[in-house]
Amino acid sequence: QVQLVESGGGLVQAGGSLRLSCAASGSIFSRNAMGWYRQAPGKQRELVAVITSGGSTNYADSVKGRFTISRDNAENTVYLQMNRLKPEDTAVYYCTGDVRNLGYRDYKGVFWGHGTQVTVSS
Repeated sequence: QVQLVESGGGLVQAGGSLRLSCAASGSIFSRNAMGWYRQAPGKQRELVAVITSGGSTNYADSVKGRFTISRDNAENTVYLQMNRLKPEDTAVYYCTGDVRNLGYRDYKGVFWGHGTQVTVSS
């Protein structure tokens, strides 16, 4: 059984920073790619960032240069550092895990957390 639990969301002013954390349980973590999606009201779900088991990362164009995904395999935790936040980053952010270890283009979130709300005020 795989469980993913996000934390770290909240309300922040534009230009500020937040760090999301995702604690993973189960055998998936160390061998598989992990990623963060986000879902804003009225918008399509967006794959924000992906990190493979070896640490290769890729990002959506909308967050490149501002967001950083990382993982600590010893702690079974994946992070999303979000800097220079914009109001359009407002969304529910979901931590996910794939059953494979592929990059952004082929990534598919199979296991999902419950999500954490990020709200950026202007």
